Amino acid sequence: MLSTRFRRLAIAALTVSALAMPGHVLAQTPEHPTDNAAQFPTKNDLKSMTKAGSYLAARHASVERDAGAAAAFYRSALRTDPKNNELLDRAFISSLADGDIDEAVKLADRLLTQDKSNRVARLVVGVRDLKQKKYAAAQLNINQSIRGPITDLVATLLSAWASFGAGDSKAAVANIDKLAGPEWYPIFKDLHAGLILELANREKDAGSRLEKSYKLDDSMLRVVDAYARWNSRNKDGAAAAAIYEAFEKKLPRHPLVQEGLKEVRAGKKLGPLVDSAQAGAAEALYGIGATLTRRGGEDLALVYLQLSLYLAPTHPMALLSLADLYESVKKPAMAIKVYERVPANSPLKRNAQIQLATNLDAVDRSEDGIKILKQVIDQAPKDIEAVMALGNIERGRKKFADCAVTYSKGIDAMPATLEKNAWVTYYYRGICEERSKQWSKAEADMRKALELQPEQPHVLNYLGYSWIDQGVNLDEGMKMIKRAVDQRPDDGYIVDSLGWAYYRIGNYEDAVKHLERAIDLKPEDPTINDHLGDAYWRVGRTLEARFQWSHARDLKPEPEELPKIEAKLENGLPEDTSSSASAGKKKEDGKGG
Repeated sequence: MLSTRFRRLAIAALTVSALAMPGHVLAQTPEHPTDNAAQFPTKNDLKSMTKAGSYLAARHASVERDAGAAAAFYRSALRTDPKNNELLDRAFISSLADGDIDEAVKLADRLLTQDKSNRVARLVVGVRDLKQKKYAAAQLNINQSIRGPITDLVATLLSAWASFGAGDSKAAVANIDKLAGPEWYPIFKDLHAGLILELANREKDAGSRLEKSYKLDDSMLRVVDAYARWNSRNKDGAAAAAIYEAFEKKLPRHPLVQEGLKEVRAGKKLGPLVDSAQAGAAEALYGIGATLTRRGGEDLALVYLQLSLYLAPTHPMALLSLADLYESVKKPAMAIKVYERVPANSPLKRNAQIQLATNLDAVDRSEDGIKILKQVIDQAPKDIEAVMALGNIERGRKKFADCAVTYSKGIDAMPATLEKNAWVTYYYRGICEERSKQWSKAEADMRKALELQPEQPHVLNYLGYSWIDQGVNLDEGMKMIKRAVDQRPDDGYIVDSLGWAYYRIGNYEDAVKHLERAIDLKPEDPTINDHLGDAYWRVGRTLEARFQWSHARDLKPEPEELPKIEAKLENGLPEDTSSSASAGKKKEDGKGG
């Protein structure tokens, strides 16, 4: 039981590292298969499916947020019933969400012949027109896509960029300024008015608008970058550097800010954030899409980000935001494809590689992820984020000797300013050391983690349980686990630790009480069910014990634990002679080690 127990303590650990930097595909289609392409129907398969079969498969794919599969199935159903408006609309929306904008445009044109008021179709066709520099048609279609606060803002900004593309920057800015709406409109209005004025060579007016947007929110990256760039050309490098440095204090080490600082300190004058009407429109779609992603509007955000990338296929921030969106809905295979598209010369490529490796691990391609992270670290040995990501993958894949070495590199590279936040690195290294049978080192690291972050519940839980399992420091270990439970009373794994600690010291009645509570919190965990079965057996509730063991067996425990559970189902537990009794005696004597 020991190895599984500590594995679960590691799984229950906090997964958010205080060291992480801020950061993010085309979904699989028959023409562009991903790793699970064997399950995706071929073109011939799709042709042979009935309309009902394709429709049901499409609905299932939509529920699973697999836009590529949904689009393929809806188009298959549409071929058998080409006049079905519902199928046409669903095929259009799925193609749009999948990023297949060329296909979405074709379907949008069909939709508009049947329903000229379809606002989403108008938006897509308008963006197509803007990309093709058909600015009058773009304005006409985009202006008919308005239907609410968010779409009003998007349509106004896109229409303004179309006006600029047509050579009328004055009308473009005037149209932006006419728009009234929620309190969050002005920052986007001033930013894009400033960007348009920059490209129209009205630098003084551009600076005034960019300064206004900066004063509204000096923590918005794109606003900061745009205003710093203007300052580098119209004032001096020191003014631009001051803007980047102020942002750096709020959000340290962002690659784009560090790149900008390096260039202005070298005396370079930075160009505007965008260089064309198409790039400006892409920036508008990206900015609002990224904002929606952070506020829970994933579906609309997906549409805007895909349209942004249609206009600017290598926009690194839009790519990162799209990949981050896929991660948030637990679609790592889709995120992988996006991270692979980040340009090699982008300052954000390193961030993309780190996230790419994490997602490769999530789809069981951990060796590929490890290889990428080692390459990143070879180029920058003190890259804390890359080191932590490598250690986390190795730890998750039970490469405990390796992850102990990796976390050591992270600790050695840790800047003094981050030492207080380094508790998680010591904690993770301690887990790796304990699992690779280096207990004295593990114990020292757990103590160090508590020194840096006193009362951290996961560290208290791990160290306290470790002592009790070894029969040492029993009183202190039990107090630690209780303090962890006090902070995390609804964490089934930590409550299980308390129950199992009571079991290990022979206090079976209290073990049952707390393990039953843990089961209420985590009913589908095989180890907790196994623990409760053991505790039931010790208090004479043998029928219930066998039920819990049967349940644990059926919940797919770790392979090495399955034979032990089956043996208990066959023979029960051996008579309690010793370790538990002697441990209980120590506890009663108050001499906990």
